[in-house]
Amino acid sequence: MRIYQKQFNELTINELYDLLRLRAKVFVVEQQAAYQDLDDKDQESIHLFIKNDEDLIVSYVRVLPRGLSYETDASIGRVVTDPDYRKNKYTKALISQGIQIILNEFKTRTIRISAQTYLIDYYSSFGFKVVSEEYLEDGLPHKEMLLE
Repeated sequence: MRIYQKQFNELTINELYDLLRLRAKVFVVEQQAAYQDLDDKDQESIHLFIKNDEDLIVSYVRVLPRGLSYETDASIGRVVTDPDYRKNKYTKALISQGIQIILNEFKTRTIRISAQTYLIDYYSSFGFKVVSEEYLEDGLPHKEMLLE
């Protein structure tokens, strides 16, 4: 397993297409969430992803610096893995690396995420704690979580 780490302007056209394809496949088609995926945050984010043997992106997260999604906190978002690869624990590796990037490169001590409610226990395993009531985001129940 190789984790790729790229700034937006370092992504190839094929990589950009693949990550957008994967996000649409899972969020729009599988989860049936109609939302504006292209939110002008990708350009300032760090993109972490894993490719399969056919050179297609099968797991992805974006790491957002402080001030992009939350004024005082960095964030990890667009956490997504192709259903055929979820058993491989790629997401765990990507989130762990994202946390290290925020702590070491962004020099930020707090990470805030908007977590789908059914994944609260999963994100808690990284040390995130729920800091909000449940709310709907893109038609799906979420809770805000914080890692300090």
